Amino acid sequence: MVSLENSHSHVSSTTHYSQTRPYYYTPPPSSAKVHRRSIGRSMRTIRSNLYQTDYGNSGPVYENLTDSVVDFRLTELSKKPPVDKSSSSDVEFLELSQTFSDFSACSSDISGELERLAYIPNSDPNWSSVSEPEPEPEPCVGFLQRETFSTEIMESIEPEDLQPTVKLCVDSLQSSSVAVKRSAAEKLRFLAKNRADNRALIGESGAIPALLPLLRCSDPRTQEHAVTALLNLSLHEPNKTLITNSGAIKSLIYVLKTGTETSKQNAACGLLSLALIDENKLSIGACGAIAPLVALLINGTNRGKKDALTTLYKLCTVRLNKERAVSAGAVKPLVGLVCEEGTGLAEKAMAVLSSLTGIEMGQESIVEEGGIAALVEVIEDGSDKGKEFAVMTLLQLCVDSVRNRGLLVREGGIPPLVALSQTGTAKAKHKAETLLTYLRESRQEASTSTP
Repeated sequence: MVSLENSHSHVSSTTHYSQTRPYYYTPPPSSAKVHRRSIGRSMRTIRSNLYQTDYGNSGPVYENLTDSVVDFRLTELSKKPPVDKSSSSDVEFLELSQTFSDFSACSSDISGELERLAYIPNSDPNWSSVSEPEPEPEPCVGFLQRETFSTEIMESIEPEDLQPTVKLCVDSLQSSSVAVKRSAAEKLRFLAKNRADNRALIGESGAIPALLPLLRCSDPRTQEHAVTALLNLSLHEPNKTLITNSGAIKSLIYVLKTGTETSKQNAACGLLSLALIDENKLSIGACGAIAPLVALLINGTNRGKKDALTTLYKLCTVRLNKERAVSAGAVKPLVGLVCEEGTGLAEKAMAVLSSLTGIEMGQESIVEEGGIAALVEVIEDGSDKGKEFAVMTLLQLCVDSVRNRGLLVREGGIPPLVALSQTGTAKAKHKAETLLTYLRESRQEASTSTP
């Protein structure tokens, strides 16, 4: 992950929270090819540049802001009405949740259905569902002897044959043969992949409790088919309750710790699906899901990291899970992802960081891990959406903390915030203006208290 130890941040890089690496932690691969921002350039070295009115060939707007221009803009903002902190906080988190939803792409075995539920088309070129052979005619008789089936073949089963087919699969899950159980789980996985009526029928046929023992199977392929079948079944709302009541949460977490890369990803998505029921969020956190999700965030593929981020964000709407995430060491990799370009992870990481600012230990950890410096860099060099997330997170860090405001000023945050208040999106402008108002208040308080 990105190290912030070389940042010009004035905060300590040593966290107050003891973070013992879980047994399943391994260092991230050194061959990962991602673009990272260089922390510490920006306004800490170029604030003395002269202001120019011609922005065309002069680089970013903030590079041309002298102290006098910044002061003038702050004076303008001081004439605006004071900000209502209570109402602003509720609006910020509502906007954050909506924006994160717009950027979520939860991968699964269901050809993008979870992505459609999250209101975003699948645009990740690295995303792909399980490879499937071309469709071919296949009778239902003896189909358990076949090792591979395409979704099209499974969906071609006639309605009058579907119920006996499902019953055969469910009964076969009790077989003493691992190969038969693997084949049965695979067929149920495909049957539940796209059709809601199939998910309902399979759930009513007793498949869910029969699939659970396979989550702890030593055969990786059997485990993968079982966890993915449960993920697909969980998209039918009544099945969520059946899965939870069957005790699946701990078994899904077991897969999250021990499974193949695909199994871990689909276990994370399964937990996300169950977390759509609010009362499940605390149970999932209490059963130990946060730490292995953080491990997936650190060690997973690009797709795995996206799944971990989406699930963490959903779970961290609960305060106790926020505390668990901070204690599990989530902040350091999140801050590192903020500085990655070209992976589609930065905005999601900032969304989770924004959620963690809702507790004091989350704010402290973000500051200690160099989060303010990283977020200033995003405001200077990031995308429009990234800038919105960055200024939102900084605002939440600074609303009630004079110390954090001072750290932000020392990181050179005022000039890029002034530029953002003039040239950013509507949301970014509003948040930048609000944050600048707080910074100006701190400056005034400091000047009046000086003898």
